[in-house]
Amino acid sequence: MGSTDQGFVLIPRAPKTDPQSIFHYTDLQRSKPTRANDPYEYMPGWGNRHQSEVIPGTLPAGQNNPQETRFGLYTEGITYSAFAAPRHANMSTYMYRVRPAAAHNGYKKIETKAHIENCFLSLNPGVDTLPEQAEWTPFPLPKDDEKIDFVDGLHTLAGSGDPNLREGMALYVYMINTNMTQRSFINNDGDFLLCAQEGNLDIQTEFGKLFLQPGEIFVVQRGVRFSINLAEGTKAARGYVTEVWGSMWELPDLGPIGGHGLANPRDFLFPVAHIDEELHVDFEIVNKTNGKYIAIVQDHSPYDLVAWHGNVVPYKYDLTKFSSQNSTSIDHTDPSINTVLTAKSRDPNTPLADFLWFGPRWDVATNTFRLPYFHRNSASEFLACLYGNGLGRSDDFKPGGGSFEGGHTPHGGFSDGYVNEMQIQESQPRKILENQMTIMIESSRTFLFTEYARSGCGTLSQTSTDPKVWDKLPDKFSSYPGIKELLQRVKDDKKAQQERVEYYHDPSIGRINHQAA
Repeated sequence: MGSTDQGFVLIPRAPKTDPQSIFHYTDLQRSKPTRANDPYEYMPGWGNRHQSEVIPGTLPAGQNNPQETRFGLYTEGITYSAFAAPRHANMSTYMYRVRPAAAHNGYKKIETKAHIENCFLSLNPGVDTLPEQAEWTPFPLPKDDEKIDFVDGLHTLAGSGDPNLREGMALYVYMINTNMTQRSFINNDGDFLLCAQEGNLDIQTEFGKLFLQPGEIFVVQRGVRFSINLAEGTKAARGYVTEVWGSMWELPDLGPIGGHGLANPRDFLFPVAHIDEELHVDFEIVNKTNGKYIAIVQDHSPYDLVAWHGNVVPYKYDLTKFSSQNSTSIDHTDPSINTVLTAKSRDPNTPLADFLWFGPRWDVATNTFRLPYFHRNSASEFLACLYGNGLGRSDDFKPGGGSFEGGHTPHGGFSDGYVNEMQIQESQPRKILENQMTIMIESSRTFLFTEYARSGCGTLSQTSTDPKVWDKLPDKFSSYPGIKELLQRVKDDKKAQQERVEYYHDPSIGRINHQAA
């Protein structure tokens, strides 16, 4: 029971414990920037050049590549940008490791159960458009009698462009039920943004470990090695991956919002240095290059960094921390206000891809229909529900599935809520989208879909909108009392107006009659 000396009682607020049922991360009342079951420590701050050491004093002072590194370590650099890129875009990391990545036993081909595609050009017969609205029921998790790790459980859905052109993107789903034991993955094509939907993941990278849960995202840059493992107690996991080529994920500019809002820089978490206890074990490092798998084999762990410093470092972000902004007076704000991260294109006015959040928030507006209006956006939109009811186009939209509307495809809401909203006389502030979270990947590009997405996954429901929904959206205009007479009056008024204006254009008006003179 609270106490008071001012005539009022302070009642302690019990912290919530389920991240999927909170309105915002602050409901957990945590003094740490991570959820209660996250076992790792992190360094906060977007855009920093972080540094970390397993053994204090390992990082060389005043230089990057000393002639003699402590503990006999090797210096290895990874550059993400061009050497001479402007300072704000220059990205690199120095690593101090037991053995350099060049110390391996060569490459080998591997067999895989994954479905990987990288060429999303019209000349590729393996990809095609989905002209209608499309929806996928939950993508199937692996069967109990098969062992599928991230390498084998990655499946391309759609994309645009080609990584060799250094511009474009691809969408994937992953469904796994086993760890990448003595196996690592490296994407040489682009940057991955991974969003967990089901199951907790224990992720190991060259720079340290991260814990990922549904409602969190993980970004790993091109050229960085990592392993996706199931967290303790997780039997299977599923999620979504967005890959960008020739671009990188950035925080969107805030413009008039000011210095704070949306995804705040301090909430992005970076790993601290970690080294494997057993280094001398056989390892397979699977490279994705030009959409094809090929593996490096070696007799030691790639997770042997004792220290590192730089800004090419994987990171994670908890979507429940998103500081949403929206209308507080009238009308529905464009969905771009919910952008978490963006990737630029060569067109300075149009992004290549935006990653958007739709979660719990207050809905406040006056004299306004507050659901999204019907629209034909120029962007391609892929939606996925992480948990809860989601924001799909039908009742079949479930967590673990997805839906798609291509550019200029007409879409909007047909639910009972849409009809009920038109009957609300007084609009009161309300909490919406509680106990759920939906993400959207939006792109200026036209998506071409793989055979796996169109038929192989077995969950696509590509049908036109059910005609019955139009029963909920009748033509009320044509039956409006007196509308025919009103339209006839408009027609008569326009004709009369035209006749009045045409009088002034009579060629006999305003000319001098020289014969009469």
